[in-house]
Amino acid sequence: MKYEYIPKGVCSRKYIFEIEKNIIKDVTIIGGCPGNLAGIRKLITGLKIDDIIEKLSGIRCGFRKTSCPDQIAKALLNFKEKQKAQD
Repeated sequence: MKYEYIPKGVCSRKYIFEIEKNIIKDVTIIGGCPGNLAGIRKLITGLKIDDIIEKLSGIRCGFRKTSCPDQIAKALLNFKEKQKAQD
């Protein structure tokens, strides 16, 4: 299943997740710091959504209240809420 999310307060502009059975199969990150985001992509691919949320939630970027990793966690929380609402 594809899921798209527009992050807020960060340099990246869009996340496109490919999710199967609550596992990230792939993620495309548009905008942001290419090297860091390529690393995040490789690190989260194959992981369970809940594990990613636990590890990335609350990470800050400098003086910002959020970061790309934190926004990925927020995106996945949003995905879970939407899935729960559909059940």
